[in-house]
Amino acid sequence: MLSLDSLLSAAWPRWSRASTQQNQKADPKKEESPGDDLGVTFLNVARESGLNAKTTFGGEHKNKYLLETTGCGVAFYDYDNDGWPDIFLVNGTRLEGFPAGSEPTSHLFRNNRDGTFTDVTAKAGLAHSGWGQGVCVGDYDNDGWDDLFVSYFGKNVLYHNNGDGTFTDVSQKAGVAGKGTRWSTGCAFVDYDRDGRLDLFVANYIDLDLATAPVPESGPCLYKSVMVACGPPGLQGGKNILYHNNGDGTFTDLSEAAGIFRANGTYGLGVLTADFDNDGWPDIYVANDSTASALYHNKKNGTFEDIAIEAGCALSPDGKPQAGMGISAADYDLDGNLDLVKTNFAGDTPSLYHNQGGGNFEDATFTAGLGAHTQYLGWGCGFFDFDNDGWPDILICNGHVYPEVEQLKTEAGYAQRKLLYRNLRNGHFADVSLQVGPGISDPAASRGCAFGDFDNDGDVDVVVNTVNDYPQLLRCDSKLGNNWIKIRTIGTKSNRSGIGARVTCVTQVPGESKPHRQIDEVRSGGSYISQNDLRVHFGLGKAEKVDLLEIRWPSGQVDTIKDVKVNQLVFVKEGEGITRTMQFAKNTKAGK
Repeated sequence: MLSLDSLLSAAWPRWSRASTQQNQKADPKKEESPGDDLGVTFLNVARESGLNAKTTFGGEHKNKYLLETTGCGVAFYDYDNDGWPDIFLVNGTRLEGFPAGSEPTSHLFRNNRDGTFTDVTAKAGLAHSGWGQGVCVGDYDNDGWDDLFVSYFGKNVLYHNNGDGTFTDVSQKAGVAGKGTRWSTGCAFVDYDRDGRLDLFVANYIDLDLATAPVPESGPCLYKSVMVACGPPGLQGGKNILYHNNGDGTFTDLSEAAGIFRANGTYGLGVLTADFDNDGWPDIYVANDSTASALYHNKKNGTFEDIAIEAGCALSPDGKPQAGMGISAADYDLDGNLDLVKTNFAGDTPSLYHNQGGGNFEDATFTAGLGAHTQYLGWGCGFFDFDNDGWPDILICNGHVYPEVEQLKTEAGYAQRKLLYRNLRNGHFADVSLQVGPGISDPAASRGCAFGDFDNDGDVDVVVNTVNDYPQLLRCDSKLGNNWIKIRTIGTKSNRSGIGARVTCVTQVPGESKPHRQIDEVRSGGSYISQNDLRVHFGLGKAEKVDLLEIRWPSGQVDTIKDVKVNQLVFVKEGEGITRTMQFAKNTKAGK
């Protein structure tokens, strides 16, 4: 930790690195007016669906420490293996604490399969309180039930899924609880050495000691003349952790030996795993706050090297650090390479990194149409095909970091609207945020978000965790009639969840001469410290069948399946192909 004098002189609010970037290139434009009906609407149905647990996180109008600003993640998580995604909401606390027995806890909501949810937290044994942060899911012991990891400021928690609706806290026994002084954030299960067992990567933000951390008055720490929480610049950045799965229910911290400590930046938040250079080995991207982001390239020998700067995905187009939060990957132009979108601080734009092949990126933010808005502060994000046309679109969830900005008329507010970018199929995106309903256009103090089809009607919904408010469940309602397919992977030689499997979906769209070839991967973690549905979803447009499904498993096994019926969930077992299918009724909307 730096000396107090050094802290006070260096502890500028995080905006200071990002607020001046690219303002000459991308002045905020006037809000676009609603245009043609896109045939898709997003409605927040959280209340009528039963998501009635408020997320508590820090002071509502004033924050003393940066700890009160980061908020929590959320997971779409089919914990009971019934084919219907349930929802796990991480929760926080406040500096002053709560009377015994009334502390906020995280919540598990079981999907009732009719558009509603039931809170089963207590029965499941998941009522844990504290400064909750991120969440990720994976079957670490290959028993057929996906387990749950939750990161904290303080000790982390690994819950073993017992398969009967209950969980056991195995954090200490497994060796992943960590030190009580660490501030862990984004996480992901990943089989980095491809031995068939899921390892665990955990990002760390700041080595924070509230007893010595600077307070707003000490700097003073100012954001546009308003006193706010200090940092992260000037505070000691945390070190990311890589735990290796020993195969006996325990993990070993191999962070230093694996090269995880040798990164160009620090202040880690969002974590994403993906095979960016198509070599069959999972790499790890970490969105860092106020420093260069990290791309840990898998060297196939148990070690990693941070190549983000030379790969072109660490900095802004003019070579400056950004305040990165959330991160997502997809092949948005269907060239066979996974691209990146990253959210950043207010005064900056999101980052869109186009993968040119071989894991080399170019910044396509402005050329692709994502550079128009600098007034929003981004958190959770994701590529997802909201209109099922077979081309990944982009959603960005926004909300300011400082509640004190409500004093400023120059800001977009503490609660902010979301940004939805529609893929125009030519490398460009159109801002359609005001054309798809109040779920997107209504402001909220958003943090983590996750993507999944909770009502199994074939379009992708979004769950959003907020700060000091109720969660949002953005139900996607489409009139387009486009087709789709979902794939649930079951590993045998590979990890049971199939995390790391590369799925290729080939269709022939009517009127197009070339086959339509999409790729995606099964992944743990992602967005902003959140977990998407583990089922891989592809929109198919008007294609009437899937000509080819190819799954490249982490073990190296490749399964090829031809002529698959559309509009269903298929369970694909490694080495066997489709072992089960599920079709769903259309009348599962909450309130309908």
